[in-house]
Amino acid sequence: MIKVVRGNPTPEELAAALAVVRARAATAAAEPSGAEGPRDAWSDPSRIAAAHLPPPGPASWGRTYWPS
Repeated sequence: MIKVVRGNPTPEELAAALAVVRARAATAAAEPSGAEGPRDAWSDPSRIAAAHLPPPGPASWGRTYWPS
């Protein structure tokens, strides 16, 4: 059930909102249970492992996660 708490939406606005909610529900239902969502590229550990690490030295810790 969807309840409008504030405002006075038109029937077209309600239909658009309901279409979005139904599309998201259909997408969630189509995915197998236990499946991970899409990975964010920033949090992907392989992004760091693929880059060349800086040579050891006093300031190397500061350059570890920065692209060269």
